Amino acid sequence: MAQFFAHPFPKTNKLLTKYLLQVSVVGLGFGMNAVQAMQAGKEGFWFTIISISCTLILGLFLGKWFKVDKNTSFLISTGTAICGGSAIAAVSPIVKANEKQLSTALGTIFVLNSIALLIFPQIGRWLQMSQHQFGVWAAIAIHDTSSVVGAAHKYGAEALQIATTIKLERALWIIPVSIITAIVFRSDSKKVKIPYFIFLFVVAMLLNSFIPAVGIVSPYIVSIAKIGLKITLFLIGSSLSRELLKSVGIKPMLQGILLWFAISSISLIAILSGIS
Repeated sequence: MAQFFAHPFPKTNKLLTKYLLQVSVVGLGFGMNAVQAMQAGKEGFWFTIISISCTLILGLFLGKWFKVDKNTSFLISTGTAICGGSAIAAVSPIVKANEKQLSTALGTIFVLNSIALLIFPQIGRWLQMSQHQFGVWAAIAIHDTSSVVGAAHKYGAEALQIATTIKLERALWIIPVSIITAIVFRSDSKKVKIPYFIFLFVVAMLLNSFIPAVGIVSPYIVSIAKIGLKITLFLIGSSLSRELLKSVGIKPMLQGILLWFAISSISLIAILSGIS
């Protein structure tokens, strides 16, 4: 639809996407066990640090190779390494990215997110990955939280729990990466966009795990959250207009695709080999 019709409410769509995703993720917390989630986060901690660092380094190298401008290259690399659009939104004011650089980076990430949402569950089934393996892989190799949760939800309940926990843990790396970015780019910006909704997700998970009365209503909250997530994915799809796709350009898209392919392949091999 977005390729043939202009979106009548682009600003409203953007706001709804942002807040509906956050509310839906918090709602999913009511379907998770805190002890199991902590174990999943603990297992993926060092893998998270290594994957984020390697993705940023490789992304900047590819950007230089394709002669993508410095800010756009950094935004694409950061979005791929951490959590897609949220990470890009956090570091863009620090590097003083202009509208063109921001839209190019977001367009690249959103297009690849849409592809990942469709193909990752199929690849997982083809490789006969376990729920745990797929959850870890989705959290690392898919950019945005929305597509991670969407793909994992299609794969299974355990994959959803693991993927959501690890992805939100990765999202917290926005804070140190933003601080390091401010130092490297010598920015005087003191504003760091902290994803506060992650803490509400943790609260929801703790309530579900340790207060029996909450367990009575938790299944209903989770069901509503999953509906909210599906609406979020529809809203994201409706924003992928022809203008957005054209604005990306060949070189930034090539950088994004090769970087995504590299992190997806390396993390997949590591997971299947039992390294993660």
